[in-house]
Amino acid sequence: MKIPSSLLHSLTLAIAAILLPGSLDAAETKPIKALLVCGGCCHDYERQKKILTEGISQRANVEWTVVHDGGDKRESMIPLYNSPDWAKGYDVALHNECFGAVTDVAFVERIAKAHYDGVPAVMLHCSTHSYRAAKTDEWRKLIGQTSMSHEKNRDLEVKVLKPEHPVMIGFPATWLDPKDELYKNEKIWPNTIPLAQAYGQDTKKDHMVIWVNTYGKAKVFGTTLGHGNATMQDPVYLDLVARGLLWACDKLEENGKAKSGYEGKK
Repeated sequence: MKIPSSLLHSLTLAIAAILLPGSLDAAETKPIKALLVCGGCCHDYERQKKILTEGISQRANVEWTVVHDGGDKRESMIPLYNSPDWAKGYDVALHNECFGAVTDVAFVERIAKAHYDGVPAVMLHCSTHSYRAAKTDEWRKLIGQTSMSHEKNRDLEVKVLKPEHPVMIGFPATWLDPKDELYKNEKIWPNTIPLAQAYGQDTKKDHMVIWVNTYGKAKVFGTTLGHGNATMQDPVYLDLVARGLLWACDKLEENGKAKSGYEGKK
């Protein structure tokens, strides 16, 4: 009896799935669609967008769209955020922007609402100080902390608080971050889990520098570290941000490794 070709094909796939567990899933895994937003004051965003996209893609299966806008002005209101659907179609938005002088409350709350409704977020460095002039706490609730200023640029000794958290697995117990800015924690919001801190020479107290948060339906990873390119291109930093992004997207195992199909191109 001749076996129909369609049945033969199905049997072949079934056998392959048994013999090679996970191989079909890995082949069919779609990359995480990530939106990187960068621009504004005081940082080398032209270089940093390359450091981040290339570095993270070596560590996680990510497909990038980059929006670099707003020039070098703190008050820029970039057109991307004019639409309430600005994050539609993306699995995560990574914020590496510095627009601290924006005061338009509706504009800022429109940005935050996309995350509240479920789009995961990664918050890097000056994103924590962005929109601080606006009289609304929604952006600060999204971030997980309120910070309005930073200490003088100097070497930071970063100490891990929760080494068992998947995002921190592989991060040194103590890490020297040379010539970075320590953002002062004015308020840590209730859903925030601090993961690492550094001591402030000016304020004479510790400040949270790495954390995770939940905001509405969204998981959020954040770090205030990363003022300079030297910090951002450090493998320790890129490993951390990649794990944070994967965690926010529910693609990180408890052992700190990417889930099957979401590994990078290393």
